[in-house]
Amino acid sequence: MAKLIKIFFWGMMISFLGSLPLGTLNVAAMQIGIQESILHAVYFSLGSLLVEMIYVRISLVGIDWIRKQEKLMKALEWLTLVIIMALAVGSFIAAAKDGGEAKNEFLKNNMHRFLLGMLMSAVNPVQIPFWFGWSTVLFTKKILEPVKPQYNSYIIGIGVGTLLGNCVFIFGGRWLVQRISNSGQYINWVIGGIFAVTAIIQLIKMIMKKDALTQFNNQEHKSK
Repeated sequence: MAKLIKIFFWGMMISFLGSLPLGTLNVAAMQIGIQESILHAVYFSLGSLLVEMIYVRISLVGIDWIRKQEKLMKALEWLTLVIIMALAVGSFIAAAKDGGEAKNEFLKNNMHRFLLGMLMSAVNPVQIPFWFGWSTVLFTKKILEPVKPQYNSYIIGIGVGTLLGNCVFIFGGRWLVQRISNSGQYINWVIGGIFAVTAIIQLIKMIMKKDALTQFNNQEHKSK
């Protein structure tokens, strides 16, 4: 039991710290929390972390299958780029009209936020090399072993860590909005800028062959 608890906390710590840098999913969760509700943002986060947990499980037991899906991962990366660009444009449009208090155009849909979180997480393959790398480190250090109970504890910890990390953005964003006058306009401009920069970085990585698939292959090569 002590071993499982230790693995749970390792997964939670890595996931929490990995969720803190600005990214598409945590910033989107923050924007949903600001422009809709905390509950919708939590639904979004739960959907995204569910897919992340599935990806981690696949990365633990299906390495060869992932490595062969080059076309699929390339397609997902282009789809991710399109979504990030749409989020950026939607935020800029919202910031420019109605005094800046309008809602991101991309979020003006009836899709349940849990499903939206799943969708946006599913098309974000960058988390696969991230978790493959960390799992390899834990295997090398003998912290994680290839047995089902440890996998389950590890994955649950990852889910909890991701939720906690997203909550920092969700509640932090709401806190800022309540304390800054005309904050809606500023938030939309800032979030739009974050998404725009993220899209540019994503495009540069794809052009320079430093995308998720390349990172994954490099991580796999280092682990051998």
